[in-house]
Amino acid sequence: MPSSNTHASYGSVAKVFHWLTALLILANIGLGLLATWQADAVQAAGAQPGPEEIARAAWLFSTHKTLGLTVFFVALARIVWALGQTKPGLLNGDHRAEAVLAELVHWLLYGSLVLVPLTGWIDHAATTGFAPIWWPFGQGLPFVPKIPHVAELFATLHYILQWVLIGAIALHVAGAVKHHVIDKDATLRRMLPGHTRGEPTAKQPGHTLPVIGALAVWAVALLGAGYLGWFPSSHDTAPAAQSAQTAPSATEAGQWQVTSGDLNIAIQQMGQEVTGHFSNWTANITYDETPDAEGVHGAVEVSIDTASLSLGSVTDQATGPDFLASGSFPTANYKATLRQNGDRLNADGILTIRSIEIPLSFPVTLDIDGDNATASGETIVDRRAFGIGDSVTDAGSLAFDVVISFDLTAKRAE
Repeated sequence: MPSSNTHASYGSVAKVFHWLTALLILANIGLGLLATWQADAVQAAGAQPGPEEIARAAWLFSTHKTLGLTVFFVALARIVWALGQTKPGLLNGDHRAEAVLAELVHWLLYGSLVLVPLTGWIDHAATTGFAPIWWPFGQGLPFVPKIPHVAELFATLHYILQWVLIGAIALHVAGAVKHHVIDKDATLRRMLPGHTRGEPTAKQPGHTLPVIGALAVWAVALLGAGYLGWFPSSHDTAPAAQSAQTAPSATEAGQWQVTSGDLNIAIQQMGQEVTGHFSNWTANITYDETPDAEGVHGAVEVSIDTASLSLGSVTDQATGPDFLASGSFPTANYKATLRQNGDRLNADGILTIRSIEIPLSFPVTLDIDGDNATASGETIVDRRAFGIGDSVTDAGSLAFDVVISFDLTAKRAE
């Protein structure tokens, strides 16, 4: 069997691309459905999934994403090959309406084979955490920021375009069956193993009308989704990581008013770093540049709204009953003394999460310029000490260490 196409037959390379793509797509549609069902079961209200269920959902999504990326590159290779090949003509090109529909479906298929995995890839790149792609080239994409709105937008596009693809596949299969069973021509047989020829009709449809039709289908699908309110309404371009500071007493010496800052966490999930932030927290700070006789400069008290955590695609799980349990324990606290320890400043205090108190000390970097100050710090805690994620005992699935970091700017109160 020749490797190249002729005007009446497909070559071996085109056939391999066709059936490989079909196998990958059908497998990935099934995997996507299974992954979604498993994730719904894990995140269902009142569900208390074990590590096996969580790992199964992650494995299904990772496999789905990896196969989707394979479809993307196979599709690109198939398009590049097709551009240099003769395209066998239709066997019913003189049936204008049917021929135009067949070409329109082919344009939908080729476009969707690129758009569906690409939108899914961008959604993954913009999302923090959960179910990595199994390849060595990283999880991000150039020019794709890790912003929840971007991830939600492309997740919606991925969902819409996948149904266009599924519809196009259904029409494509129906057309092949019609040719084989009703018309009894060689349309289907030309794509099967062997060297079957099918002489095309002299009249063939042009490209203009099918291309316009395919664009119209995508436009109707997107406009319809917009009309139904499927697209995210937020237009934020960055996560809202703001500190909420209680106004200090003007009569208390050494008080500082936080003007801005970030409170972040980082975890390791399935060997990949997942970063997040708390958008609602308060910090009451007293600090005097001159320490007392015991080396104490002041104190800090931080109150954190645990429900304000944003941790990418696992936010709901992280704030759920088995982890931070925000419904039962809405606030975490840290109270510490700011003490000079040699040439560095230390925060020595107690961290309280889920009503469990654990001593926590770590160095703080502080820079004061007149009445303005910047501060930052980082420490590591073991989630097991607070009863967080006790059902996940495998550190490979979810590491025990959690990195907590902050940076802030503050102004001396008058």
